[in-house]
Amino acid sequence: MADTNFDVIVIGGGPGGYVAAIRAAQLGLKTALVEKEHLGGICLNWGCIPTKALLRSAEIYNHMKHASAFGLSVKGVDFDLTKIVERSRGISKQLNSGVGHLLKKNKVTVFDGFAKLLGDGKLSVEKDGKKVSDLTSKHIILATGARAKVFPGMEPDGKLVWTYREALVPKTMPKSLLVIGSGAIGIEFASFYMTLGADVTVVEVMPQIMPFEDAEISDIARKSMEKQGMKILTESMVKELKRGKDNVTVVVEKGGKKQEIVVDVVISAVGVTPNTESIGLEAAGVKLDERGFVAIDDYCQTSAKGIYAIGDVAGAPCLAHKASHEGVICVEKIAGEKGVHPLDKSRIPGCTYCNPQVASVGMTEQQAKDKGLDIKVGRFPFMGNGKAIALGEPEGLVKTIFDAKTGELLGAHMVGAEVTEMIQGFGIAKALETTEADLMHTVFPHPTLSEMMHESVLDAFGKAIHF
Repeated sequence: MADTNFDVIVIGGGPGGYVAAIRAAQLGLKTALVEKEHLGGICLNWGCIPTKALLRSAEIYNHMKHASAFGLSVKGVDFDLTKIVERSRGISKQLNSGVGHLLKKNKVTVFDGFAKLLGDGKLSVEKDGKKVSDLTSKHIILATGARAKVFPGMEPDGKLVWTYREALVPKTMPKSLLVIGSGAIGIEFASFYMTLGADVTVVEVMPQIMPFEDAEISDIARKSMEKQGMKILTESMVKELKRGKDNVTVVVEKGGKKQEIVVDVVISAVGVTPNTESIGLEAAGVKLDERGFVAIDDYCQTSAKGIYAIGDVAGAPCLAHKASHEGVICVEKIAGEKGVHPLDKSRIPGCTYCNPQVASVGMTEQQAKDKGLDIKVGRFPFMGNGKAIALGEPEGLVKTIFDAKTGELLGAHMVGAEVTEMIQGFGIAKALETTEADLMHTVFPHPTLSEMMHESVLDAFGKAIHF
């Protein structure tokens, strides 16, 4: 090809990579993107988007089963797993095409293949063992993402032991399954399969499910899930998988005692491993941190001049919106834009789309206490909110944490219906460095679930009206 030299080359077309490429092109930089598989990356094709499509089907199915509570009569409620999966895959395909259109619209040159750094601003692109092109650039951005972590003895086989990929496209509905790990990926799949009728067990090595969430919020979520029928084993570890012809015997240890649980399928959701192999990091002089992720500075610069890293390959939190934001910061710094600020990870919201939903931003109550801060904590239950009751969603809590001396919002944590849509209100509040006074003086519309955000702030300072 004639064009082999670019101002910026992005390796990886996920939510970090394609956003970085588009922003670079907008800033007038000649830009190329190299993607070996699917534009949109894991998030769009095998993660964020298709799981939400599955969960939406499960949510509607659950509402249909409880239609009588709303004065409605629905007979013969059932589901078609094949069509549920087809809908999910169709949505991913649609958005994948959309990313391709955006890249073309912004005149980003896309190379289909696997990129490998050669050093001195050079890289090669290969596809199926054949060379596609040799490219050069002063600025190369690594956005190669991460993949499911695999432990010895628990390797996925696509039949009895699944990763998120197999869990997204089941051919038949398992009658029973066990999920290893209760982070966002694990608990979302557990919620989906349980809602559709599977007997679900979740095993978590930490004392609480969703270990990075506020303990009080996690406890409420756990009680709700157990009420729905989910079995949850915390402070427990999977020691062995005994694979049979059509089932798996899972050996689980807790407190020195072992038990065996027989299930149709095991879903492994025990974290991710960065995609750093075979991309030429050593040749380019790119160093990794102690956990194996690419080490970067505040503006995503690696140890090698002219090479940057964004998204999952650069470390936690492994979230699509974090990757996209890093992509913009990185490219704008390269382009010399004014007013570029490092990413403040304490302002990144986290969302888990299980039933009930969980969302948070900032410090947990325990983290604030561990820092020795004098804090004020506000709470408001869904049961006290008119809109929540009208929706038939009376279970949940909005919790806010403030610095007692300055009024700074330190953290916000929610569990309940639609909290993943509400959390950004507190995300904006943290970005604007608002105080409790600013939030108290904000007028929240009635009747909305967002009123609970206001009441939680008021409660922290002894001013709650409806609680």
